[in-house]
Amino acid sequence: MIAIIKYNAGNIRSVQNAITRLGYESIITDNPDEIKLADKVIFPGVGEASSAMQYLKERKLDELIISLKQPVLGICLGLQLMCTSSEEGNTQCLGIFDSQTKQFPPKEKVPHMGWNNFSELKSSELFTNIAVEDDVYYVHGYYAEVSNNTLAICDYIVPFSSVMQKNNFYAMQFHPEKSADAGEQLLKNFLKL
Repeated sequence: MIAIIKYNAGNIRSVQNAITRLGYESIITDNPDEIKLADKVIFPGVGEASSAMQYLKERKLDELIISLKQPVLGICLGLQLMCTSSEEGNTQCLGIFDSQTKQFPPKEKVPHMGWNNFSELKSSELFTNIAVEDDVYYVHGYYAEVSNNTLAICDYIVPFSSVMQKNNFYAMQFHPEKSADAGEQLLKNFLKL
Protein backbone atom coordinates (compact mmCIF):
# COMPACT_ATOMS: atom_id res chain seq x y z
CA MET A 1 0.00 0.00 0.00
CA ILE A 2 1.18 3.51 -0.84
CA ALA A 3 0.35 6.24 1.69
CA ILE A 4 -0.06 9.77 0.32
CA ILE A 5 0.32 12.23 3.18
CA LYS A 6 -2.68 14.52 3.56
CA TYR A 7 -1.76 17.99 4.80
CA ASN A 8 -2.67 21.55 4.00
CA ALA A 9 -1.45 21.41 0.40
CA GLY A 10 -3.01 20.74 -2.98
CA ASN A 11 -2.44 18.34 -5.86
CA ILE A 12 -3.01 15.16 -3.88
CA ARG A 13 -5.75 13.65 -6.10
CA SER A 14 -3.72 13.93 -9.31
CA VAL A 15 -0.83 12.09 -7.60
CA GLN A 16 -3.23 9.36 -6.47
CA ASN A 17 -4.67 9.06 -10.00
CA ALA A 18 -1.15 8.65 -11.44
CA ILE A 19 -0.39 5.86 -8.94
CA THR A 20 -3.67 4.12 -9.77
CA ARG A 21 -2.82 4.25 -13.51
CA LEU A 22 0.43 2.42 -12.68
CA GLY A 23 -1.56 -0.38 -11.00
CA TYR A 24 -0.83 0.42 -7.34
CA GLU A 25 -3.27 0.93 -4.48
CA SER A 26 -2.96 4.06 -2.38
CA ILE A 27 -4.64 5.90 0.45
CA ILE A 28 -4.67 9.61 1.25
CA THR A 29 -4.15 9.91 5.00
CA ASP A 30 -2.78 11.92 7.90
CA ASN A 31 -3.12 8.91 10.23
CA PRO A 32 0.35 8.14 11.69
CA ASP A 33 -0.35 4.39 11.98
CA GLU A 34 -1.41 4.11 8.33
CA ILE A 35 1.64 6.10 7.21
CA LYS A 36 4.03 3.98 9.31
CA LEU A 37 2.62 0.72 7.90
CA ALA A 38 2.76 1.79 4.23
CA ASP A 39 5.25 0.17 1.85
CA LYS A 40 6.02 3.58 0.33
CA VAL A 41 5.08 7.12 1.36
CA ILE A 42 4.48 10.06 -0.97
CA PHE A 43 4.68 13.61 0.38
CA PRO A 44 3.23 15.80 -2.39
CA GLY A 45 2.26 19.42 -2.29
CA VAL A 46 1.31 22.64 -3.93
CA GLY A 47 1.08 25.53 -1.50
CA GLU A 48 2.94 27.84 0.85
CA ALA A 49 5.80 26.62 3.07
CA SER A 50 5.01 28.24 6.44
CA SER A 51 1.32 27.27 6.57
CA ALA A 52 2.14 23.74 5.38
CA MET A 53 4.81 23.33 8.09
CA GLN A 54 2.40 24.67 10.71
CA TYR A 55 -0.18 22.04 9.70
CA LEU A 56 2.46 19.28 9.87
CA LYS A 57 3.65 20.40 13.32
CA GLU A 58 0.12 20.69 14.76
CA ARG A 59 -0.44 17.01 13.89
CA LYS A 60 3.13 15.90 14.73
CA LEU A 61 3.51 14.76 11.11
CA ASP A 62 6.85 16.61 10.98
CA GLU A 63 8.30 14.22 13.57
CA LEU A 64 6.68 11.24 11.88
CA ILE A 65 8.04 12.00 8.40
CA ILE A 66 11.67 12.29 9.49
CA SER A 67 11.37 8.98 11.42
CA LEU A 68 10.14 6.92 8.44
CA LYS A 69 12.32 4.01 7.27
CA GLN A 70 10.51 3.01 4.04
CA PRO A 71 11.08 4.89 0.75
CA VAL A 72 9.56 8.40 0.93
CA LEU A 73 9.03 10.65 -2.11
CA GLY A 74 8.56 14.42 -1.75
CA ILE A 75 7.01 16.24 -4.71
CA CYS A 76 7.31 20.01 -5.38
CA LEU A 77 6.50 21.68 -2.03
CA GLY A 78 7.25 18.29 -0.47
CA LEU A 79 10.87 18.58 -1.70
CA GLN A 80 11.16 22.14 -0.35
CA LEU A 81 9.80 21.16 3.06
CA MET A 82 12.36 18.33 3.25
CA CYS A 83 15.16 20.95 3.16
CA THR A 84 16.56 22.75 6.21
CA SER A 85 14.67 26.01 5.70
CA SER A 86 12.72 28.08 3.19
CA GLU A 87 12.84 31.78 2.39
CA GLU A 88 9.07 31.51 1.85
CA GLY A 89 7.72 32.81 5.16
CA ASN A 90 11.20 32.42 6.71
CA THR A 91 10.27 28.82 7.56
CA GLN A 92 12.23 26.16 9.41
CA CYS A 93 11.59 22.92 7.55
CA LEU A 94 12.18 19.19 8.17
CA GLY A 95 15.96 19.26 7.73
CA ILE A 96 16.27 15.98 5.82
CA PHE A 97 18.28 17.51 2.97
CA ASP A 98 21.24 19.79 3.61
CA SER A 99 19.93 22.57 1.39
CA GLN A 100 18.03 25.83 1.72
CA THR A 101 14.98 26.73 -0.35
CA LYS A 102 15.37 30.16 -1.93
CA GLN A 103 13.22 32.44 -4.04
CA PHE A 104 14.14 32.74 -7.71
CA PRO A 105 15.69 36.14 -8.49
CA PRO A 106 13.31 38.14 -10.72
CA LYS A 107 15.51 38.02 -13.85
CA GLU A 108 13.12 35.85 -15.86
CA LYS A 109 9.47 34.97 -15.62
CA VAL A 110 8.74 33.66 -12.11
CA PRO A 111 7.34 31.21 -11.22
CA HIS A 112 9.26 28.73 -13.32
CA MET A 113 6.31 27.13 -15.08
CA GLY A 114 6.39 24.64 -17.92
CA TRP A 115 8.59 21.94 -19.40
CA ASN A 116 12.33 21.76 -18.80
CA ASN A 117 14.96 19.04 -19.03
CA PHE A 118 17.85 18.12 -16.74
CA SER A 119 21.30 19.66 -17.05
CA GLU A 120 22.85 16.85 -15.03
CA LEU A 121 21.77 13.38 -13.84
CA LYS A 122 23.76 11.32 -11.34
CA SER A 123 23.61 7.53 -11.43
CA SER A 124 20.57 6.24 -9.51
CA GLU A 125 18.04 3.43 -9.83
CA LEU A 126 15.46 6.24 -9.77
CA PHE A 127 16.65 7.19 -13.28
CA THR A 128 16.20 3.81 -15.00
CA ASN A 129 15.10 4.60 -18.60
CA ILE A 130 15.45 8.37 -17.95
CA ALA A 131 17.81 10.62 -19.94
CA VAL A 132 19.15 14.16 -19.45
CA GLU A 133 17.07 15.41 -22.39
CA ASP A 134 13.75 14.15 -20.94
CA ASP A 135 11.39 17.03 -20.20
CA VAL A 136 9.43 17.24 -16.95
CA TYR A 137 6.81 19.76 -15.81
CA TYR A 138 7.61 22.45 -13.24
CA VAL A 139 5.50 25.03 -11.38
CA HIS A 140 7.52 26.76 -8.62
CA GLY A 141 8.74 30.17 -7.50
CA TYR A 142 11.22 28.74 -4.97
CA TYR A 143 14.04 26.26 -5.49
CA ALA A 144 16.36 24.08 -3.42
CA GLU A 145 20.04 24.92 -3.70
CA VAL A 146 22.33 22.32 -5.22
CA SER A 147 23.90 20.25 -2.42
CA ASN A 148 25.50 16.88 -1.77
CA ASN A 149 21.93 15.45 -1.72
CA THR A 150 21.27 16.56 -5.32
CA LEU A 151 20.77 13.72 -7.85
CA ALA A 152 19.63 15.87 -10.79
CA ILE A 153 20.09 19.53 -11.65
CA CYS A 154 17.88 21.78 -13.75
CA ASP A 155 18.80 25.28 -14.95
CA TYR A 156 16.30 28.11 -14.75
CA ILE A 157 17.85 31.49 -13.87
CA VAL A 158 20.16 29.49 -11.55
CA PRO A 159 21.06 25.79 -11.33
CA PHE A 160 18.80 24.11 -8.75
CA SER A 161 18.05 20.68 -7.30
CA SER A 162 15.54 18.96 -9.54
CA VAL A 163 15.83 15.58 -7.78
CA MET A 164 17.29 14.94 -4.32
CA GLN A 165 18.02 11.86 -2.25
CA LYS A 166 19.34 11.02 1.21
CA ASN A 167 19.05 7.45 2.49
CA ASN A 168 15.38 6.41 2.05
CA PHE A 169 14.21 9.96 1.26
CA TYR A 170 13.75 11.01 -2.39
CA ALA A 171 12.26 14.21 -3.78
CA MET A 172 11.37 15.82 -7.11
CA GLN A 173 10.85 19.56 -7.63
CA PHE A 174 8.77 18.93 -10.77
CA HIS A 175 5.41 17.18 -10.91
CA PRO A 176 5.94 13.60 -12.12
CA GLU A 177 2.16 13.10 -12.25
CA LYS A 178 1.98 15.88 -14.89
CA SER A 179 5.19 15.00 -16.73
CA ALA A 180 3.89 12.56 -19.37
CA ASP A 181 6.03 9.48 -20.13
CA ALA A 182 9.13 10.62 -18.22
CA GLY A 183 7.09 11.39 -15.11
CA GLU A 184 5.30 8.06 -15.30
CA GLN A 185 8.65 6.27 -15.60
CA LEU A 186 10.08 8.17 -12.61
CA LEU A 187 7.05 7.30 -10.46
CA LYS A 188 7.29 3.67 -11.59
CA ASN A 189 10.99 3.58 -10.67
CA PHE A 190 10.26 4.99 -7.20
CA LEU A 191 7.41 2.54 -6.60
CA LYS A 192 9.74 -0.36 -7.54
CA LEU A 193 12.46 0.67 -5.04
